[in-house]
Amino acid sequence: RNAMEKKRRMETKDDLSRLAALIFEQTSKEKTLSSYVLLDQATTYVKQLKEKIEELKRKKDQLKGSEENSMSPVVAVRDMGGSNLEVNLITGLNKKFMLNEVISVLEDEGAEVVSASYCTVGDKIFYAIQSQAIWSRIGIETSRVQERLMKLAF
Repeated sequence: RNAMEKKRRMETKDDLSRLAALIFEQTSKEKTLSSYVLLDQATTYVKQLKEKIEELKRKKDQLKGSEENSMSPVVAVRDMGGSNLEVNLITGLNKKFMLNEVISVLEDEGAEVVSASYCTVGDKIFYAIQSQAIWSRIGIETSRVQERLMKLAF
């Protein structure tokens, strides 16, 4: 029984010395701490680490949010020739484009939407819209379409 108790005390002492080595960068050999003081300091250290982790998580989430918010929409309008027009839009998930508003702009400018599609990849939404001029003699003024879509995007 005494041998078991001695073994338990030795294991506890080893565990406490490993704990001290983990917690303190430089252990002071001159000043040995009691197990109660060591456990108290270890508890305080763990609490400080938890607080630091929470603070870093908050900063990460904040940076993530500002990164998502800072993504400016991309609007590209290309004249495909023969009175055809292609509109490509890229936005973040937080900026909801109303596809009907984009189609309304195109129709206001004299274009008929032939096809429209979108795809979500990661935190971005890609829109592709093909259209053609309702009146092929008049055509579509791409710069005006681009300008109106940019206003809509921002």
